[in-house]
Amino acid sequence: MAQGAHDRIVGEVAAWDGVATGSGRFGSTQFLVGRRELGHLHGDALLDVPLPRTLQAELLASGRVETHEWVPDSGWSSRRLTTDADVVDAIAILRLQWERASGSAARRDDEPSEAESALG
Repeated sequence: MAQGAHDRIVGEVAAWDGVATGSGRFGSTQFLVGRRELGHLHGDALLDVPLPRTLQAELLASGRVETHEWVPDSGWSSRRLTTDADVVDAIAILRLQWERASGSAARRDDEPSEAESALG
């Protein structure tokens, strides 16, 4: 586990335009743009993100994420946070999410994605 990962990631991502943080399920910290969740952190240990299938496949193939343990067929993926490099990459993955959400946040505010619906 990367000590301080949670605070580093929250400090960076919460500063991006339109990003709000909140309490999520199982004690997680969510990152939201409107009603769209970019992902959520479980302490200093794990980032979960809802990804479109094509991006998920690309990030899985490159080893940047792994299939979500509890909802493996949902589009949700996980990034373990064990090193400083993992923290940097988790921020980069959240940045991809933010860029996608910022491009069409208004449309997605009304309808959750398939992956977002899977975790309720």
